[in-house]
Amino acid sequence: MASNLYVGQVMHKRMQPVGYDFQYATTSIKVDVDQIQQESAKLRWLSFNRFNLVSLNERDHGARDGTSWREWIDGFFAEYNLPRPARVELLCYPRILGYAFNPLAMWYAYNKQEQLIAVIAEVSNTFGQWHHYLLKLNPQSSNNSAPSHIKSQADKVFHVSPFIDMQARYHFRLRPPTEQVYTYIRETRDGEAFFFASQTGTYRALNDTNLLKLAGLAPLRMLKVIGLIHWWALKIWLKGGKFHRTPKHLQSVQYSHSEMFLC
Repeated sequence: MASNLYVGQVMHKRMQPVGYDFQYATTSIKVDVDQIQQESAKLRWLSFNRFNLVSLNERDHGARDGTSWREWIDGFFAEYNLPRPARVELLCYPRILGYAFNPLAMWYAYNKQEQLIAVIAEVSNTFGQWHHYLLKLNPQSSNNSAPSHIKSQADKVFHVSPFIDMQARYHFRLRPPTEQVYTYIRETRDGEAFFFASQTGTYRALNDTNLLKLAGLAPLRMLKVIGLIHWWALKIWLKGGKFHRTPKHLQSVQYSHSEMFLC
């Protein structure tokens, strides 16, 4: 199948105002947006746009209004004067028994020569808002169809954590998904790094056996993740961390997008 699973870890590390770091195991899914509907029909435990033990729903990513992922990304690329991609991959966490927790999902777009032409970091918060950071790539500048890693950065324009203000900048280090997947984010303020996050993963075939393994471990993992996030939020608050509400100019903005740039 063109789609597959990745088994790996997510790491969070914070330097200020309260230092902490933790890791947790994850299983993500990478889907070819043009093939996943047909692929899921061959599997017992995975469904597309309907309930199952493991499922994917187009309302969880992209436009989130029922528009197909392919239709959305073609229109989104047109807004940025990018050509229609020949192939598009989405890396995300699937729903388990109808529930998914996706603070970050990644989109990878390729041309007919299998060269990477764009990457989108889709960031979501717990207030029902989401933002797309788009990175344009020039495949003509490199002979590599899939560069080993990509470095980019972007001004923070989307409110995520209530304990981190908007005066920050993201620095990404990305590796297109192959046998391994790797995403690393460093957040800085006035040039000083204060938060780090990474996601790693190793290829697993998309089949019913691996889907059952994913579903069996997922509930405990999700409880652990949610528990750790709230536990450290409480500790930050108790130690005097400042609570930042969503800026007024962003409160009524459910969806937004901006560019990130190579560095």
